[in-house]
Amino acid sequence: QVQLVESGGGLVQAGGSLRLSCVASGRTSSRYAMAWFRQAPGKEREFVAAISWSGVTTRYADSVKGRFTISRDNAKNTVYLQMNSLKPEDTAVYYCAADEAGISSGLTYDYWGQGTQVTVSS
Repeated sequence: QVQLVESGGGLVQAGGSLRLSCVASGRTSSRYAMAWFRQAPGKEREFVAAISWSGVTTRYADSVKGRFTISRDNAKNTVYLQMNSLKPEDTAVYYCAADEAGISSGLTYDYWGQGTQVTVSS
């Protein structure tokens, strides 16, 4: 089992930046791909970004390309999401996810965090 805890969410004005963190604990010896998803009120959960265990491969949703950057520090069991040039439509609960099967943009990850709220005001 792996437990994921997100942090770093908050309220920011449009054009601002936030950095989310997700710390993994438990069975962290396995090589997990990690990802960020988000869910806005009344909408389905959607893919944001993913990173392979090695960090070499990353994938982004078109809506965040060029603005968001995913990275990881395996020594700290932590994955980050740097969010720049934030827009009101980025407002959502952001979830961290992990899976041994490898990088994916689907909702098939085995482990999920509880989420952290990001609110972008106009």
